[in-house]
Amino acid sequence: MNALSDPHAITTAEELARHYPAPSERVLKKVSDRIEAQTAAFIARAPFCVLATAGARGMHATPRGDEPGFVAVLDEKTLALPDRKGNNRVDALRDVLEDPRVSLLFLIPGIGETLRIAGQARLTADPALKKRFEMQGKEPATVMLITVEEVFTQCARAILRSRIWKGAEKPEGVPTGGDMLSEQSKGVIDGKVYDTEDAARIAANLY
Repeated sequence: MNALSDPHAITTAEELARHYPAPSERVLKKVSDRIEAQTAAFIARAPFCVLATAGARGMHATPRGDEPGFVAVLDEKTLALPDRKGNNRVDALRDVLEDPRVSLLFLIPGIGETLRIAGQARLTADPALKKRFEMQGKEPATVMLITVEEVFTQCARAILRSRIWKGAEKPEGVPTGGDMLSEQSKGVIDGKVYDTEDAARIAANLY
């Protein structure tokens, strides 16, 4: 069934808005345009992320993973992502050459919150950067440099509903959702209050 044959098809932003309440002020405020201390600490503990790209051959979402902190924060506006050995299709890298817009979703096993980062990417074969990311005597072929434009902490609902971390041990030293939201909102969101109320709030609004 396509939009032409579906009498309930939603095809405009106005129609879409009729099906959802407006986002709360807290949701609108929890966006930053840079990597700050708590966000950097979350990235440093993340062993996995999904890289989303788009190009002439379509859209791609590709997994990226290594030891925690494999994505490096070079400064508050720049991330460095090494391209480890893979299948050499380089779909995402070809996409970046055509359209530099990228998005990253960071996950940490045992942690409900996820971290979304969007920005503009470019590729480099800088010898110093490649050397920095050497593992087991092997350097990445290239490094993706991402200029950060948007940082957004996603709440734990999707992770809790999926139960993918069920039984997983929660690691220590990872910033809480409240820690990151307080920082990203410049204090508009009270991090301690958020964390205290988080479990009950999500339980009451899981579906």
